[in-house]
Amino acid sequence: MRLNELVKSFDIFMTNEEKQLLDTIPSRATRFDLFNEHQQIILNNLIKKSIIQKINNEGIIFIKKNVQ
Repeated sequence: MRLNELVKSFDIFMTNEEKQLLDTIPSRATRFDLFNEHQQIILNNLIKKSIIQKINNEGIIFIKKNVQ
């Protein structure tokens, strides 16, 4: 029996603050340094949870929502 047969839905826990910030991020790649320090900490938490991805393009860091 496979794991996906046992687990029908897989939800990742997010705080209300993470959800609010995630809703403000556009679907296209956005520069990481445009966010303030507190928002960057929250974004790093979302990166660790694989909800958004971090892209390094020639030394400039971008973030982008993962396809869901």
